Amino acid sequence: MSSRYDVTAGRPTPLGATPDENGTNFAVFSANATAMTLCLFDESGFETRLDLPEHRGEIWHGHVAGVRPGQVYGYRAHGPFRPEDGHRFNSNKLLLDPYSRQVTGQPQWHDALYERGKKSADRRDSAPYAPRSIVTALTENTVEDRPNTPLDQTVIYEAHLKGLTMQHPGIAEPGTTEAAASDKIIEHLLKLGITAVEFLPLQYFANDHFLVKKGLVNYWGYQPLGYFAPDPRYLPGGDIAAIRRMVDRFHTAGIEVILDVVYNHTGEGDHTGPTLSFRGLDNASYYRLMPDDARLYVNDTGTGNTLRTAHPMVMRMVLDSLRYWVTTMGVDGFRFDLGASLARMPYGFDRNAPILQAMRQDPILAETKLIMEPWDIGPGGYQLGAFTPPFLSWNDKYRDGDRRFWRGAQGTAPDFASRITGSALQFDHSGRRATSSLNFLTAHDGFTLEDTVSFSRRYNAANKEGGKDGHSENYSDNLGVEGPTDDQAILRARARRKRNMMATLLLSQGTPMMRSVDVFGISQGGNINAYNQDNPTGWIDWTGKDSAFQAFVERLIAFRRAHPIVRQSRFLHSQARPDGLVDLFWRRVDGTPMADGDWQNPGLKTVCVEMRTASGTPAYDDVEYAIFAVFNAGISVTVRTPDPPPGQVWCLEIDSADPDATHRLRKDRALNVAAESVAVLVLEPQGA
Repeated sequence: MSSRYDVTAGRPTPLGATPDENGTNFAVFSANATAMTLCLFDESGFETRLDLPEHRGEIWHGHVAGVRPGQVYGYRAHGPFRPEDGHRFNSNKLLLDPYSRQVTGQPQWHDALYERGKKSADRRDSAPYAPRSIVTALTENTVEDRPNTPLDQTVIYEAHLKGLTMQHPGIAEPGTTEAAASDKIIEHLLKLGITAVEFLPLQYFANDHFLVKKGLVNYWGYQPLGYFAPDPRYLPGGDIAAIRRMVDRFHTAGIEVILDVVYNHTGEGDHTGPTLSFRGLDNASYYRLMPDDARLYVNDTGTGNTLRTAHPMVMRMVLDSLRYWVTTMGVDGFRFDLGASLARMPYGFDRNAPILQAMRQDPILAETKLIMEPWDIGPGGYQLGAFTPPFLSWNDKYRDGDRRFWRGAQGTAPDFASRITGSALQFDHSGRRATSSLNFLTAHDGFTLEDTVSFSRRYNAANKEGGKDGHSENYSDNLGVEGPTDDQAILRARARRKRNMMATLLLSQGTPMMRSVDVFGISQGGNINAYNQDNPTGWIDWTGKDSAFQAFVERLIAFRRAHPIVRQSRFLHSQARPDGLVDLFWRRVDGTPMADGDWQNPGLKTVCVEMRTASGTPAYDDVEYAIFAVFNAGISVTVRTPDPPPGQVWCLEIDSADPDATHRLRKDRALNVAAESVAVLVLEPQGA
């Protein structure tokens, strides 16, 4: 097509569309393309095609005079269509710029977005249906007022940005960044004692075609198509600067912002999926292909494809994206979905994979919190504890150990004990701290806490996948009736079970994360995989919140903040301290030391632990003498408390059986611990 634009060489860096005073520089990577066409669209949708004139170091680039921010564009990549060799070039398909800072919206699902031919490229033009990139002015701002909360003081709150705000009765523009950072939400988080909010994916993602055909959408966002662009559905008026404004408001309140990010796969799916960006730009570079059949994709992620993060330019894209979200958008950390896939090399998982090494040495990322989901579905994909510092890891063994102990499973006490003391077997290596274990009871994937104590089976019919999606074993317990009930005894038992589990989370060594809906006592009707439920099932009902449970959670977080013994950086290994006392002491209910035979008793239901400041802790961190906690999953018991030091007395500070009671000084050694409850004692000066 003819052009009114003046195109010159431009430069190969930075990648993406970079506007200046004269126009915009365009640069895009493709190692295997033979030519690259830039496509500019005017307001009527008319397309002007301009060949990028330069090809340097596998980057195609050119400068186009007169192009300003707001210009809509895409690419058409030219090259061989040979799927058997891994190449799927087709200039009939309009492609998103992987470095897009802003996109127009969702694909309009049409057959032209797909390759239907097996031997030759599909000739249908996908431009009328494909999402498009938008030239955006970049504003990299220094973030000077980050909270920088130490890990031993961190409490993370996982939330879906829309679900958190959609049904709040007092918030304008619900479902957007403006609502998420509103005074009402910040007040809620501060009242709880939250230090960091972790949002499910905010990067641009696709509503899967198969979901749209069912009348559903991708609600959670784990189908990325743009690693720099915020998803338009969360932006008031489409303004990408709204992300930075939201983050700044959280920072002003002392709250960090962590993003759930998905660099393990993209929303283009398997070999039958749409051609929207990466597949058409350079399939063989962006994706891991099967070594014996390059038409097919390695699928260690379970979503159809796996991003080839070991490729230098793909690795660069990931790192550039992370730095962009830190420097331009201001965020404080990342949770990496299916993190094991990031570290996969041709020979398998490698804890020293190049991309992990690159993250570790990056001076910008060094100032952030980096959290791995340490598994994928590929061979050898379970890597809990395998990541080196500074990475934290989601600890599903903590989740399962907590649930199994409190539902009364036989023989679970030893595992439970290891979980509440930091899962040292998995994490105490390579100079890691106890805070490396990110402990959680629930997350977006699985039962809510309310449903964990209300359902013994999953109820996923609304997902329209035959009710078989999601995990089959969730260690849940309905406590007598499946689902909702009016039986007051069962409701009281469920409430106590929730208090026990939450108390355990916030009394455990490690970094705690709670799910937003759990604080409110929200049920999802037993749906354990509500990824496509953008409706009241996936939203928080602020009018129906469990205020009593929320108040108990507030007390627990305040207790954790006030008592460094339950949030230490160093592991507790029953090692002697300079005062001759050990830092961790397990007791029978009669006060005598636990023996190996006691731990082997499958009926052990009561765990009594005395924790002190860890051996090796320097004097400047030694701020408290001891805490004594009883976790009783059995019948009521009388526990003999330890001898207090001279001039001090034990004070019952937390009692999940009587959650409103506080600060009860004890002068006798016998403590009555109710059935299925948690009791925590701290030392107070005698006569206080």
